[in-house]
Amino acid sequence: MHIQEWLETVPAVSVYLLVGVVIGLESLGIPLPGEIVLVSAAILAATQDHINPYVLGACASAGAIIGDSIGYLIGRKGGQPLLQWAGRKFPKHFGPDHVAMAEAKFDKWGMWAVFFGRFIALLRIFAGPLAGVLKMPYWKFLIANVLGGIVWAGGTTALIYTVGMVAEPWLKRFSTWGLAAAVLFGVGSFLLMKRRAKKAAEAREAQEAPVTAAVD
Repeated sequence: MHIQEWLETVPAVSVYLLVGVVIGLESLGIPLPGEIVLVSAAILAATQDHINPYVLGACASAGAIIGDSIGYLIGRKGGQPLLQWAGRKFPKHFGPDHVAMAEAKFDKWGMWAVFFGRFIALLRIFAGPLAGVLKMPYWKFLIANVLGGIVWAGGTTALIYTVGMVAEPWLKRFSTWGLAAAVLFGVGSFLLMKRRAKKAAEAREAQEAPVTAAVD
């Protein structure tokens, strides 16, 4: 069976649930490819009439908002020990360098870090829990969370769906390549943030080195 024929058999409700759940879990603090799933689903909506882009965007927004809110509550209750546990459990995502970079962003930007963090792969995982750990006032978090979730999820869905509609004839013939491009886009954004985290850690170590030498 051709991939396009198989995709036509996928129930729309399954796509909506998958997108909402994956994005919700990622926003909660579990390292999952939420952006890849959303982009892939938006491409699917552009090529399959039974998937409604408005419902898709709404499910993605709901997953982002609810997941971030739960992550905030978990971070508020768990505090720093939660980040230390996550660092041991997921060192590639919650290692000291990643946490330090995220904390620096929050110290500098406050609630804007929650809003713009939605658009950055690594910060998307940290935003909710870290806002709770740092005791950000909930009303500030809620505003940034809701606006960020709607703009990111709705905007991504609208953008990819529009591009997909324009390129629909091409996508119908090369749907596999379209999905592969979505995967590469998500992986690329993650690797970029990982490299930035490494540079931030190196800069911090360079600043700390003179202080350590002076103490010795």
